[in-house]
Amino acid sequence: MSAVKSIAILTSGGDAPGMNASVRAAAMIALSKGITVHGISRGYRGLLEEEFVELSPDRVATIFREGGTTLHSTRCLEFHKPEVRDRARSILRKRGVDGLIVIGGNGSLAGALALSDPQEAGDMAPAVIGVPASIDNDIGLTSMSIGVDTALNTIVEACDKISDTASAHDRSFIVEVMGRDCGYLAMTAGIAAGADLVLFPESNRPAAQIVEAAVKAVMGKRRAGRSSGSTLIIKAEGVNLATDELKRRLDARLQEELGPAPLEIETRVTVLGHVVRGGRPSAFDRLLGSRLANVAVRALLAGQTRKMASWMPPVELPEEVGHRTDDDPYCWLVDLPAVLVETEHLLRGDSPLARWRASTLDGLEEVFGL
Repeated sequence: MSAVKSIAILTSGGDAPGMNASVRAAAMIALSKGITVHGISRGYRGLLEEEFVELSPDRVATIFREGGTTLHSTRCLEFHKPEVRDRARSILRKRGVDGLIVIGGNGSLAGALALSDPQEAGDMAPAVIGVPASIDNDIGLTSMSIGVDTALNTIVEACDKISDTASAHDRSFIVEVMGRDCGYLAMTAGIAAGADLVLFPESNRPAAQIVEAAVKAVMGKRRAGRSSGSTLIIKAEGVNLATDELKRRLDARLQEELGPAPLEIETRVTVLGHVVRGGRPSAFDRLLGSRLANVAVRALLAGQTRKMASWMPPVELPEEVGHRTDDDPYCWLVDLPAVLVETEHLLRGDSPLARWRASTLDGLEEVFGL
């Protein structure tokens, strides 16, 4: 029999479509085992303010269809302080919570790791399992995070619609998508939407090279006499040249290319922004959130802690870092400290995965231009 009698679930950091599916699955699986399940509203801040709600079957029955997170999310910078984490542990102990499931991104998982640190907390350390949720797909040791698929579909649908009007008027569009430190969404959307150029932070291109690549993308079709002179450039927000400045410098260079004739190439900018975060989760995100939550709950009940449920890690892992679970052949349990180390390398762009992504897209640039 498991020693766990009561668990809590919180969502933290940036919201991601599929979080609610994960909350629902975790709650339903735990309830089926006779475990009391609490939701904590507003992440770590809600934990400190004791915003606990009981998650009954009726309360979670239909939330999997909804985007965002019904448990809400907020930042809690003071959680970096040990004395604040001590207060959080005392609240969990007072509430009789034996285990905590944290659904979120890099900062959320770092908070979970600190909260469960046995050296800092001693016997007050709660058992914690993380579930990766980040539309940027910037969490280490998992091939996919909750929310990525929905965000990607949103971007591709928007780019398809933009491409329709771009073709009608032979216009060139720069579409900015989310991705501050990780260009995964721009990279994959560029392939899926048939972009002529993809700009992402991992390439570390100087601003002048970015502008010249954009000029080449815009002028290439026109010089080749293609039937449509429209161009689609997808740019991650973290690229080291602001989108409005890219447009200004691109227009100036295009005018130079055309000589004394008036500028006949129209460029437009669309910033998708938080549209990318919203919307009902795709079928894949609902399934991914549910399957990772299943693994997370069962890990807690088996006495595991300081782990993250992972979807098919993109690298081979030694047994002490991660292993495939018996509960789902596509899911692994990986060491949470190792996840955060790999995430840091991924965000810096020096992990093997980040380098592979960047080199692959750089190698495809001539293909995009055809």
